[in-house]
Amino acid sequence: MLVWFFEWLSQYYSPFSAVSSLTLRALLAVITALGFSLLLGRRVIRHLRTLRYGQAIRDDGPQSHLAKTGTPTMGGVLILTSIGVASLLWARLDNPYVWILLVVMVIFGAVGWADDWLKIKYKDPKGLIARKKYFWLSVGAIFVGVSLYYIATLQPDATTTRMMQDLLLPVFKDWYIPFSAVPFGIAFIIFTYFVINGASNAVNLTDGLDGLAILPVVLVAAGLGAMAYVSGDVRFSEYLHVPYIPYNSEVIIVCGAMVGAGLGFLWFNAHPAQVFMGDVGALALGAMLGTIAVMTRQEIAFAIMGGLFVAEAISVILQVGSYKLRKKRIFRMAPLHHHFEEIGWKETQVVARFWIIAIVLVVLGLMTLKLR
Repeated sequence: MLVWFFEWLSQYYSPFSAVSSLTLRALLAVITALGFSLLLGRRVIRHLRTLRYGQAIRDDGPQSHLAKTGTPTMGGVLILTSIGVASLLWARLDNPYVWILLVVMVIFGAVGWADDWLKIKYKDPKGLIARKKYFWLSVGAIFVGVSLYYIATLQPDATTTRMMQDLLLPVFKDWYIPFSAVPFGIAFIIFTYFVINGASNAVNLTDGLDGLAILPVVLVAAGLGAMAYVSGDVRFSEYLHVPYIPYNSEVIIVCGAMVGAGLGFLWFNAHPAQVFMGDVGALALGAMLGTIAVMTRQEIAFAIMGGLFVAEAISVILQVGSYKLRKKRIFRMAPLHHHFEEIGWKETQVVARFWIIAIVLVVLGLMTLKLR
């Protein structure tokens, strides 16, 4: 929105044309989202306390967590609002990828909000009925798959249409999994569905300790922003042998907004947390990361960068599967961060060490660009 305003002003005062710079707008999105979340953070927390929107803690979780009962939740509203404001101000709104990301944020955020609200209303950590929850999450994921497939079919160049659907394999220069060969985008849409829903639920499972999920989200958003920048620039994409998708240039603005909003939220979510993001934040942020990974065709690199989320999700799958099949548990408690708490790590130790792992994984994911 402000891009067009400053471009109009630049005809009267040329320095305003600097706002057309993609990197400058990305940095402005970071600062805007950060400032917005810091400015409104205390007010939002105070309002949540007034409404008695306190977190219901699982009685089968670590006993140390029972002291957190009543801590305001649904703080993800602050994150999503900050992302929305910064994106609308600094992104070019004629880019369809920006709108797809904002719609994903709203759909998954709304599902998370309903889940959080029911947990608060009935003092029950189960929340929204599973079939209703996954129905609407599926609607959001399928919306992305169909929208991106439709945009790909509109491209005048058949090569671009193909590259916008095929799965890019890191390290190998010219190897792809040809999803585009399957008619009507069925393979692409199904794969997109699993990436987005998987990412959304993985981030939600990771959000179990003070600050544990939000910093890895920030780091992965920054990493995917770099991927989007490369993919949206014809020179870099050609040099690094990644698909050139011009719509990705504006995705970096949304990534910048996610970084700023996440850091602002971490100010209040760091141990001891004054507020939790709740499902409204975790589901939406995970879905947005998954969507950006699909847009940049970097789903495998995303799995590497978000390896912490992947490990948390796999730990739950293995735990549940093992108990159902063998009546035995693999971990002392799942998700994985609870296992380390149970073996004696303090909460702050788990969070700090998981952050270090997240940093290393993001670096490894970014290395796949140069190794091709």
